[in-house]
Amino acid sequence: MDLIAFEQVGVALLLGLLVGFERERAGHEIAGIRTFALITVFGAIAALLARVYGDWVIAAGVIGVAAMMVLENVGRMESGEAHPGLTTEVAALVMYGLGALIVGGSMSLAVAIGGAVAILLYWKKPLHEFVRGLEEQDVRAISRLVLIGLVVLPVLPDKTYGPYDVLNPFRIWLMVVLIVGISLGGYIIRKFLGEKAGMILGGVLGGLISSTATTVSFARRSRNAPSVSPAAATVIMIASTIVFVRVAFEVAVVAPGILWQVIPPLAAMAGAMAIIAAVSYFFSGGRSQEIPKPEDPAELKAAVIFGLLYAIVLFAVAAAKENFGDQGLYFVAALSGLTDMDAITLSTAQMIEAERVPVDTGWRMMLVGALCNNAFKVGAVAVLGHRRLLRRTGILFGIALVCGILILAFWP
Repeated sequence: MDLIAFEQVGVALLLGLLVGFERERAGHEIAGIRTFALITVFGAIAALLARVYGDWVIAAGVIGVAAMMVLENVGRMESGEAHPGLTTEVAALVMYGLGALIVGGSMSLAVAIGGAVAILLYWKKPLHEFVRGLEEQDVRAISRLVLIGLVVLPVLPDKTYGPYDVLNPFRIWLMVVLIVGISLGGYIIRKFLGEKAGMILGGVLGGLISSTATTVSFARRSRNAPSVSPAAATVIMIASTIVFVRVAFEVAVVAPGILWQVIPPLAAMAGAMAIIAAVSYFFSGGRSQEIPKPEDPAELKAAVIFGLLYAIVLFAVAAAKENFGDQGLYFVAALSGLTDMDAITLSTAQMIEAERVPVDTGWRMMLVGALCNNAFKVGAVAVLGHRRLLRRTGILFGIALVCGILILAFWP
């Protein structure tokens, strides 16, 4: 028992020193490295005493820390040394609570929160710059994610409907929330990194936000500026490669149990496309490219359309499996993949986990969808882009198609 108590107080001391170090470095005189360490240890001691004397000890400790901070600020106001903001004071109360949480049996949670507090305090400048840089459409996009994820989603029924018993309103809308979250996350990363980035980063962010939208954007640009075709082809190829990272993330979220069964062949395809993109990058010179800015960072309309498409794919996969066998499944995958990889990925992953589709058939459906999606991008370039870009993307995606066919044919 004593050893456990020593460990708990020691962890509290270390977390207090960590956060206090940041406050000391930032020049806050109200509480520095020693004060934060003592406050966190005080929280741990209060929790230990509460085991003997009752939980009121912890509450009294909170009041004591708060009163200490108030008196310190009052004294500084009287001497004309008051500082704006309450960050340090609130952080002190949080660290007192973490000290008590450690003793309460949630040490791993307390350590995670302590690290997050230190990072949050350290990131003061970039966080403030990020908020100041938000535009009206950015705030609107974040509000939409909160609305669809925390207001709409919880009220939807979590049960299946339909002839094949596969349409679940809660899970369908959950996929919409997931896609909006991925798109908005990629956009926020873009906000942090600035309006311009290198070619590789532009392709990565394009793949996270929307590889199809990235393709359309650069195709239109090449129409008026043919000289960007080499770089544009590379960005499009990188974005299409990152799609497989997105696929892996989506499978891990909705069906983690099958992740390591479906990923190896898809990773082989991603590796082949990464090599093709690297060769293209070498011959394009690696010039910087502006990352396309979406009109709606949350892509809500596209996500809702995706939700409908996802439901259709779920129904079509179940119907094709019932009436036509594996050949019908591949046809559904090909049609779905023409415009969107998310729908076929998420629907197939859930069907595999529910044992409605074999794993071997499932990953092949995803790969067929990806190859058809690449074909759609080449078509978009043909319609919207310059012939120089079409020639380059045609060659790059043609090689990728051959690699995909070889994986489909020979993967054990």
